[in-house]
Amino acid sequence: MVLMIVSGRSGSGKSVALRALEDMGFYCVDNLPVVLLPELAKTLAERNSSAAVSIDVRNMPESPEVFEYAMTQLPDSFSPQLLFLDADRNTLIRRYSDTRRLHPLSSKNLSLESAIDEESDLLEPLRSRADLIIDTSEMSVHELAEMLRTRLLGKRERELTMVFESFGFKHGIPIDADYVFDVRFLPNPHWDPKLRPMTGLDKPVASFLDRHTEVHNFIYQTRSYLEQWLPMLETNNRSYLTVAIGCTGGKHRSVYVAEQLADYFRSRGKNVQSRHRTLEKTQAMTIKQTVEIKNRLGMHARPAMKLFELVQSFDAEVILRNDSGTEAEASSVIALLMLDSAQGRHIEVEASGPQAQQALDAVIALFNSGFDED
Repeated sequence: MVLMIVSGRSGSGKSVALRALEDMGFYCVDNLPVVLLPELAKTLAERNSSAAVSIDVRNMPESPEVFEYAMTQLPDSFSPQLLFLDADRNTLIRRYSDTRRLHPLSSKNLSLESAIDEESDLLEPLRSRADLIIDTSEMSVHELAEMLRTRLLGKRERELTMVFESFGFKHGIPIDADYVFDVRFLPNPHWDPKLRPMTGLDKPVASFLDRHTEVHNFIYQTRSYLEQWLPMLETNNRSYLTVAIGCTGGKHRSVYVAEQLADYFRSRGKNVQSRHRTLEKTQAMTIKQTVEIKNRLGMHARPAMKLFELVQSFDAEVILRNDSGTEAEASSVIALLMLDSAQGRHIEVEASGPQAQQALDAVIALFNSGFDED
């Protein structure tokens, strides 16, 4: 297993690198204190999972010996690699000027130029032992992500996931759609009293639509359009291509067409997902409950991993919301770690989906147990 430690000067692209590593299947944690590296590694070793951790000047130990000691405490199953990102001084100044963000060392009343220089000195112990140094001065965010995929996976392109989703226009157009196709002009099974209670997943509805030439023509022309441009989309640094098919209610025509397109591209060896927004809404429920954080250290790496693993076992979406209104999806370890959740704070847990109640009960029980830490 690989433990990828990502460091570098602020503005050099650490966040971009971490997102790219997450896309490659690494468990990613942003700004983890060095002393917690062994604890995180031991937790992930039990799952046989590789991890990526970013370390910047804010969580650097005062002495290089602390970092070296943490490396010696890693499980034998992990192979640590240190990636250091850098950029020339003028590029970093320009990037900060473009984004108007504050440098992490600006709190020391330093000018931007002085903060960049001091950061270089503080990070030199990590730079000197880096396994790979990447200068991002002349690179775009896409080029950096592509270089990491090439270096770590040995290939240039990642597999594109095609998502075909149905929806009802009366509920609104999905905001995540890359393409939206309107099928409200196709024959409507809704007007057949026998078919009205059914959905596009049912055989009688499929048989009804299959009898109409215009349905076949639309599916053929839509898949031909997508096939024509798919090669370029696959090389455009995308993880997902979302194709939304809409009818009036999102129950019959759009469901059938989305399934037909999904089946076609799946048969061509593409990585395909399908979802039906209106049907999901009829099956889902949303419930909430507030709980107090009882463990002394709050939501650090180990509780975050426990919560993440717990939620994966349910067919439900779980969102945590602190008393300041900050939200974090329980499906993201990074989001959980960034949630301000110290001991004594109250967290609202929201669960939705077919197993919402079971997921909520399990999450509340985990919080009440103090994550088995105290």
